Amino acid sequence: MSVPLSTVELFYSKNGVPIEEDKTYDYTHRYSLRTGDKEHRYYIQEGEQTAVLNFDREPRYYSTLGFDRGKWYGNSYKNMPDDDAECLYPKNRYGEVSSIGDPGNYNVTGYWPKKLVSINTSFRDANGVTYEAYPFPEMRYADLLLMCAEALNEAKGAPDAEVYKYIDMVRERAGLEGVLKSWSKYSNQPEKPTTKEGMREIIQRERRVELACEGVYYWDSHRWKTAQDEQNRLIQGWNIQASEAENYYTVTTVYTQSFSYKNYFAPIPESERIKNPQLIQNPGW
Repeated sequence: MSVPLSTVELFYSKNGVPIEEDKTYDYTHRYSLRTGDKEHRYYIQEGEQTAVLNFDREPRYYSTLGFDRGKWYGNSYKNMPDDDAECLYPKNRYGEVSSIGDPGNYNVTGYWPKKLVSINTSFRDANGVTYEAYPFPEMRYADLLLMCAEALNEAKGAPDAEVYKYIDMVRERAGLEGVLKSWSKYSNQPEKPTTKEGMREIIQRERRVELACEGVYYWDSHRWKTAQDEQNRLIQGWNIQASEAENYYTVTTVYTQSFSYKNYFAPIPESERIKNPQLIQNPGW
């Protein structure tokens, strides 16, 4: 399973606002190289190079995504180190241990959905893995809180304390300041949370971040009717065929995603229409 750059870039900066809005984030050079330092040692291997994009992001970025030279806590087959900064990390450049092996079974973008892997899934040794299966939640409390914030924002003429309350409960758990404080301090659009349209955009993005890789966005984009705008796009990642960091961290297109109006609906099987001639096929099918 591979996560595209379009999802990777949705996650906020460490200041809790979109990276393209953060006045302190080096958005222009996000695909450049940077060396892991002591400040980021629990997220990125110290002394190793990775993209600027992987630095100074919110905690959910690192709990959700695995990436080249990014720490993956809990997967070590060695004795658990005293310092969490000593845990293992993927090496995904061509020819390295986490790169292309089986031609039909490898990561194609350079990002893994780490949040779907139990922390108790670990390497027994250098060549064997012990997997832990666990129940996947059909609905999380954060989902309900964000639905409530969304419904209130749509029902009211303008967002108020009640709207902010529910989304800020989710943000607090993620280690972020509230919406109003974050946008006023760090965003180049400080008034965004004060308008209904701006808050709608913020809530929708919060859902895409908090519930990333959980299958929720498919349904959200259908009910928001945003899929036709957002999902006609390039699916991109890093150049996994490259062995050198300078070449690996080059944005590469995997394929072009296509979504048309008819994809909001499923086709009615011909067998069902034969059984019931009164059925009318969905638009476009």
